[in-house]
This record gives sequence, structure tokens and C-alpha cells, in this order.
Amino acid sequence: MIGGADDGELAARARSGDSAAYGELLETHAPVAKRTAVFLGAGADADDVVQEAFVKAYKALGGFREGAAFRPWLLRIVANETKNAVRARGRRERREHLAVPLDVVLDPADQAVSLERRTELLAAVRALPDQLRRVVTCRYLLDLDEQETAVVLGCPRGTVKSRLHRALGRLRDALPDKEVQR
Repeated sequence: MIGGADDGELAARARSGDSAAYGELLETHAPVAKRTAVFLGAGADADDVVQEAFVKAYKALGGFREGAAFRPWLLRIVANETKNAVRARGRRERREHLAVPLDVVLDPADQAVSLERRTELLAAVRALPDQLRRVVTCRYLLDLDEQETAVVLGCPRGTVKSRLHRALGRLRDALPDKEVQR
């Protein structure tokens, strides 16, 4: 259950040394953690980035605030690890080339969109500056809300809103004959 009520209890048990509880948390959040790493540029290194993020999250469990949502907290660690891996790799221009699968479906209406159209949209998203691409990735490809996006990216919610507004404007300009949803 993603972001479910059980997360707080599992985190508390894990903090007390219950490795099975931490295992349950990881099993629940591993798919979105991997997608986060992939979409933020880890590419073929996504599994390694996620594994390192899980180790760091375990070590940082003592600092996890009781009552806070576990998923955004974990994804912030994954995002930071991804950023570190991409920087260390030194291949910034190639970081999403292999990472974004062509079968990403943004919403049910997009299921009818052709492969060519999705390819154009993903290329336009890839062409956005890093800060704008990251906010679009979190909001639309990972389906995080504004607050979760703010936590994952480590910026205020207002910054998420303004970057999203600028990003959508650029996408509308890049795809002028197509409608870009807000």
C-alpha cells in the first residue's frame, strides 16, 4: 500500500530494530523508488542507486519524523542519491536517453496517443532545463502531488508550482499543435 497508514507503524518498528518491518516498507516502495531513480537520470544504474538509497534511509530512520509520510521522505533520499550518481558519472547529457521507457502512460487518455506522439512529448520533456524537467517528472510521470514533489526535490511548494507553470508553458511552445494539460 503506497503511502498507507501502515507506513508509520512499519517505520516505528524498523526504528526499533525490526528488519522485517523495514523489508515490508522497501517491498512496498521499491517500484516507485526505482521509477524515481530512472526518471531522474540513473538509467542503467537505477538498481544500484535505489539500493544505496535504501541503505542510507535505514541509517537515517532515527531522523524520520513520526507522523510524516514515508514515501516522500524515501523518495527524497532516492532523488539525492540519483543526483549524486549522475554527477559522479559525468555523463549529464546522456542521463535520460536510456532511462525513459516509451510505454509510459501519463493518464488513461494518453493510452490512445500514438508512439510517435509520446516520443515527441518525452523528447520535449528531456529538452527542458534540469529543474523544470525534474518537477514535470515528479508530478506527471511519477504522479506525485505538489507537496510530495516539493519534498522529493527539496524545495518549497510554491517553487514547484512556478516551475511547473514555466515547464508547461515551454512544453506548449515546443508542441504548439498539441494540447498540453495543466
